[in-house]
Amino acid sequence: MRRFLFFPVIAITLAFTLNSDFLSDQKRYKRVRVAIDEKESLVHEKLNSVGLTTADFQLLMVAYKQEGKLDLYVKKISEKSYRKLKTYDICAKSGTLGPKRKQGDMQVPEGFYHIDRFNPVSNFYLSLGINYPNLSDRRKSKASNLGGDIFIHGSCVTIGCLPMTTDKIKEIYLYAVHAKNNGQDKIPVYIFPFEMTEKKYAQYAEEESSNTELLHFWKNLKAGSDIFYENTQELKFTVDQKGNYVFN
Repeated sequence: MRRFLFFPVIAITLAFTLNSDFLSDQKRYKRVRVAIDEKESLVHEKLNSVGLTTADFQLLMVAYKQEGKLDLYVKKISEKSYRKLKTYDICAKSGTLGPKRKQGDMQVPEGFYHIDRFNPVSNFYLSLGINYPNLSDRRKSKASNLGGDIFIHGSCVTIGCLPMTTDKIKEIYLYAVHAKNNGQDKIPVYIFPFEMTEKKYAQYAEEESSNTELLHFWKNLKAGSDIFYENTQELKFTVDQKGNYVFN
């Protein structure tokens, strides 16, 4: 079964409710076939280097806005803890540190998300949709229009997205397609304003000392960051009535 979603910037975004043979369906698209021709052997080799195969792994992504980095983490399907596989440079930025709260604010979201759609015919070559706005964003924003269409994509231009260049999105997209094909319906994507070490958190907290709302939000993100780096497992959380993440 296919569901077709249409967005103003993205020509056609394809979401699939069934994982069965997802990879074969994606191969119908020329850009995916090109990505496979150019990058599949690299993806296999990188996974094999940590004892994994394309048929038995799951994926998790962590982005840092200030550092301009996207980390890929992987694990066997039967395992709980992820290990870092590779770090990519995010090639362009928009907005400032702080969450996205409305349409047109140029901001890259901050929070705990997942991949909710694959677009093999994107205006930006290939793209992976992020489920912004999530429940936390909706409860924390007072705007009537929070915006949307936030993607990890090719090219090197952005208005609130994570551009990875056309070359690198081929790799990232293939990792995500294989993980989806393995049955991973929601590939986690955690987006932080910066690497939330104690030192960096103290630095940015001092710089934003007058912005109590932002500091409260960042403290909430840091709680999730600390838990993730303690065990590198997918975070389990709910969202309270004020939009705060509550970690289980």
